[in-house]
Amino acid sequence: MKTLQLTRCCALVLVCMSLATLVASANLPAVTVANADFVGPRTLESQTKEAVVRDYLAAWQSLNQAMGENNPALLDADFTGIAKEKLSGTIGDQQKLGLKTHYRDRKHDIRLVFYSPEGLSIELLDAVEYDVQVLDHDRLQATQHVRTQYLVVLTPTEVRWKVRILQSTPQ
Repeated sequence: MKTLQLTRCCALVLVCMSLATLVASANLPAVTVANADFVGPRTLESQTKEAVVRDYLAAWQSLNQAMGENNPALLDADFTGIAKEKLSGTIGDQQKLGLKTHYRDRKHDIRLVFYSPEGLSIELLDAVEYDVQVLDHDRLQATQHVRTQYLVVLTPTEVRWKVRILQSTPQ
């Protein structure tokens, strides 16, 4: 009897884990990365390329969370320099106006374009699609689907790559 209950319990746990994985993957954006073994004067190792893309996508998640909660401290793990300053300023402006912004990135077409000789920065272009919702005092005011291109510069830190520049560019 105990063995049957344990088997059912294990099966239930596996089903729950599978459902959680499906739900999580449904919220992930579609990502393509152009072949970039050689970008600029330096060869880009596959491990570095994977880390840059992983950390850049994580930055989008922390951006969404920081803007949705009006909490600039949530940018600390993934942003530095001018990108962090500008986004923190935007969050401050939102707070003053009683606004919140939610982003849901849908698609990233990433092209790594330059890896500095000393390995201190990587530049990429991202043709991104995302949905943005603006809330005024927690009431939905607008929803918009955006397609744009970003010029992004990432800088390595002790344990990860951080976004230093995040600038929308005309397509």
